Amino acid sequence: MPELPEVETVRRTLMDLAAGKTVAKTDVRWPKIIKHPEEPAQFQDALAGETIREISRRGKFLIFHLDHYALVSHLRMEGKFSVNEQAEPEAPHTHVVFTFTDGTQLRYRDVRKFGTMHLFKKGTESGLAPLIGLGPEPFDETFTADYLYGRLQRTSRQVKTALLDQIIVTGLGNIYVDEVLFRARVHPHRIASSITIEEAERIHRFTKNVLAEAIERGGSTIRSYVNSQGQIGTFQEVLNVYGRAGEACVECGAEIVKTKTGGRGTHICLHCQPLPEGT
Repeated sequence: MPELPEVETVRRTLMDLAAGKTVAKTDVRWPKIIKHPEEPAQFQDALAGETIREISRRGKFLIFHLDHYALVSHLRMEGKFSVNEQAEPEAPHTHVVFTFTDGTQLRYRDVRKFGTMHLFKKGTESGLAPLIGLGPEPFDETFTADYLYGRLQRTSRQVKTALLDQIIVTGLGNIYVDEVLFRARVHPHRIASSITIEEAERIHRFTKNVLAEAIERGGSTIRSYVNSQGQIGTFQEVLNVYGRAGEACVECGAEIVKTKTGGRGTHICLHCQPLPEGT
């Protein structure tokens, strides 16, 4: 599933490719992708004549700011946007097509059909699901080490599970939590309330560092991720633990192991990330 760096990369490429364009018509081929309004015909009718003024991101959600509406989109596992000339053949599994007045199209392709789109009156989107209740962005000034420490102290879940909770901090997913905890030298199965303030400071610092580096590299291409220009990310080339089970740790040479945390695959160097005695 695309995480914050991948969604941010898509946002930036779509700003270059789609911002300023006006929707002539919208064609919804798979109605279940549209979660609001309930009738896809309302979705299609509302967008006619609307211009994309800005594209922002909240956690893993893209937000298209139009004249009168905000379109909130989640890519889920396989969702992809591309901007194409109308004459170009469509890729398989293209489920929503926005045709612009200049003859180009914004196409949404989703092999698994798990992606979602919500259309709200502009200015109301933050107070409604799915955006309401999301925690602070990792780069916001409200996401401080003290804030993170306080949230971790209030839960008995494992620290990885807590960091994946979009209410505590939004945007983090499986790949980047593994990388952050490796750099912070914290075992992902530690109970969150056992994390010290010094460890919380390291987790906070490396959350920002890892995500910033991943954004700079265009995200991580694991399986099929590409940005809206069809380009792959390169952060997977410098991953320390994720996807490297059975390989040697880049820091100490010990074997990277893969286990499960809350049903999610988790990659650990047991030498660099030891569990404290008695844990």
